[in-house]
Amino acid sequence: PFQATQLWNSIIHALHNQVEIKRRRQHLKTYRNCFTGSNAVDVVLSHLMQSMYLSCNDISRLKGVRVCQALMDHKVFEPVGAKLYLFKNGKETEFEDTDTSLYRFVNSSLVPLLPRKNKDNESLSPEQVSKQKTKRRSKVEELLQSINVHASLPPKITVNEPTRLLSKGVIEDVWKQQTLLRLLQLIDVPLLEDILVSSGKPKSDSFGKEEDMIISNTFLDREVTCSLNLPELDRWLYAAIECLEYFPDQFLVMVSQQLSQSTNSPSSLNTCKKILFDVIMKYYSQKKDSLLATQDFDIHSGIIELIEKGKIDQAIEALQLYLKLLAPNISEELHRLLIFLAIASESEGYKLQKQFENRFVILKTCTKFIVQNRMLSKPQAELLTEFLMDNHSELFKAPLTLLELTSRKLQSLLEGQDPDINSGFTFCQRITTKEYEDQKQQTKQYLVALIQEMDNDPTVPSKQKKKLI
Repeated sequence: PFQATQLWNSIIHALHNQVEIKRRRQHLKTYRNCFTGSNAVDVVLSHLMQSMYLSCNDISRLKGVRVCQALMDHKVFEPVGAKLYLFKNGKETEFEDTDTSLYRFVNSSLVPLLPRKNKDNESLSPEQVSKQKTKRRSKVEELLQSINVHASLPPKITVNEPTRLLSKGVIEDVWKQQTLLRLLQLIDVPLLEDILVSSGKPKSDSFGKEEDMIISNTFLDREVTCSLNLPELDRWLYAAIECLEYFPDQFLVMVSQQLSQSTNSPSSLNTCKKILFDVIMKYYSQKKDSLLATQDFDIHSGIIELIEKGKIDQAIEALQLYLKLLAPNISEELHRLLIFLAIASESEGYKLQKQFENRFVILKTCTKFIVQNRMLSKPQAELLTEFLMDNHSELFKAPLTLLELTSRKLQSLLEGQDPDINSGFTFCQRITTKEYEDQKQQTKQYLVALIQEMDNDPTVPSKQKKKLI
């Protein structure tokens, strides 16, 4: 069915060209040529909003997930890791809109925009060919109805119609530009020089190496998982192990040795949690820089101000935009750490310290790992960290406002129009006529007072007074 119309093939084409495909790690194992579920949903939503076949721009993220589910069901891409094993055994697999779910295209080559002519069709009667086309078309419309997206398919598609494509660099520039503009709409940033450059520098760890480099801790992956000789990993241990994937080899060796000695004790579960928690705290305590860059103080303080004023929705959107500006490896590491801290801070979970609540221990201990700035007070830094923990499931998704603005600009570029004619942003504040008159009267009063002050100043020569006035 995905070869029947240009609509579905354009979605697949957008995925192939716009998702970020690279080597990633999951459960201490490395997978090549993968992309994340949330990245796929972002691309699909952006494409649907600018599609000429769709008459509605109000497309929810849930509908984008349904599109991805349909694409995965029809073998456009497949999950990797443990889910791929279940997938190949005939069990149903749900598409997940997260940064931790990994997927890979089944076939790297794109399907043609239009179905190829089948030699068998030459011997078919015109009525049989018409029935086949109607069947394919109804299948596509059925899939569109299943995701609640209204489609009006064109009556005729020309094969030789020229298609203008934007380069990946242009698309990335538009995304960053729209992200910054929308961020400036939500918070007041006096200087742009620092945030125009990527907020986080890529780390020089095994994730930044070339594809053909040997990953030194591949053998250690098996040691850590085997050391946890438990019937099933609970979410606490699972989140902790996810954080370990960004640690250097010496920490994995330390964890493996300590876990192998502790699994024989009666309370092995709590002992394992203590070992993992201590190792995570030790690793981040020795790091000089926090995960959120110090030079982004203006953004941090602006978001904290929104939280303090109770503007929660705006604070979440501002954080979503800011996290989009971070380097991908920093953003992913921060996401994993926040998931672990949120689980570890639960009161009914493993007790970190006997005399204090888990949440209090996490905030006092781990705030400096995430944000550390002398210009922020401790209560402000802890407030931002707590907000990040409580909303971590939403913060790493692209806001729909950004998707709509970006798709509008990309569409204008594709059509050869000036993309800056209608930016979608308004930086003026509408006021009433009375407010305008009051402000104008105040301006006159200040000007008169200034003139009188200059006129009464005996130190200023009369010629200079006339010039100033």
